[in-house]
Amino acid sequence: MEPLIALVVGFVVARLVGVAGVDALDNWQAALRVGLALMFLLTAFAHVHPKLRADLVGMVPPSLPRPDLLVAITGVLELAGAIGLLIPATAAAAAWCLIALMVAMFPANVSAAKRNVAQGDPIGPRTLLQAVFIAAAALTLV
Repeated sequence: MEPLIALVVGFVVARLVGVAGVDALDNWQAALRVGLALMFLLTAFAHVHPKLRADLVGMVPPSLPRPDLLVAITGVLELAGAIGLLIPATAAAAAWCLIALMVAMFPANVSAAKRNVAQGDPIGPRTLLQAVFIAAAALTLV
């Protein structure tokens, strides 16, 4: 739920800053990129925080090798994507790459739901949240 809150709060605050006169944020797509960047900064932090990292490693399907390395790599990719969203020249590429990353990581959500690990959220809410995040990234491309 925290990533969704970061996305929404980041979007609203950035949009208000844009309305207040900051030209770079004076459209909803730019504000949405800020919200997404904040969300991915939060999720990237989870990849290095000891307790949260352990949960993420536990989400990786058992059939995949080196879950610790996969979590580290995805954390770096999330950080790079968050930064890329904030640079106009790379924002579209970052959005596409983050969409691909979210799709690639979705099996970990399925695995976690089936094995009741990492907060034990059922697959329905996990799928809905993932769809919202993918849709938000896609909307920055409009």
